[in-house]
Amino acid sequence: MIDAAIGHIASELNQHIRRTYSLSEDMVVVSNLLEQDGSVSPHVNNKLVVFLVNIEKDTVPQQPVHMARPGGGRTVVTSAPLYLNLYVMVAGNFSGSNYTEGLKFISTAINFFQRQSMMDQQNTPALDKRIERLMLDIENMGMHNLSGLWGMLSGKYLPSVLYKMRMVTFDADDVQQQESPMTKSEFTLGN
Repeated sequence: MIDAAIGHIASELNQHIRRTYSLSEDMVVVSNLLEQDGSVSPHVNNKLVVFLVNIEKDTVPQQPVHMARPGGGRTVVTSAPLYLNLYVMVAGNFSGSNYTEGLKFISTAINFFQRQSMMDQQNTPALDKRIERLMLDIENMGMHNLSGLWGMLSGKYLPSVLYKMRMVTFDADDVQQQESPMTKSEFTLGN
């Protein structure tokens, strides 16, 4: 589901950029900046690159368990959904004379996510049905943390913006137990 969430925001951003600038080619890719051997990924040159930086559990909306009575009077207990925050970077990998194009596309991405900070089934019908909604907020980073992050990623800073994408939900819908309703005879104490 993480791939579906990141793929969705990248696709929506790509469509917006293509419409805004009347482009025929995709300008947004979901990719690492570097291959495992340290070489630059070949398909990220002169593109906005969207990639996952971190995953964290969101503890605020947690609920203990879900209980429902599907029929027959039994209570079904399921595990609570897992809410995640995904930290997603949008980086402009444009060099040389294309550097200002990269800045333009970063600005367009910020503008797009400012206007479309919440995505759900109503405003983006292509959103994976397993995802209730995605909410994006810019995550501010101090220079020290930003330097550490880019050192970990590649060592070379690219113009970028970091988003905290909230409300990615994993709901296993697995039944942990079923409880039968108590009958009147079960309430009777040793006659």
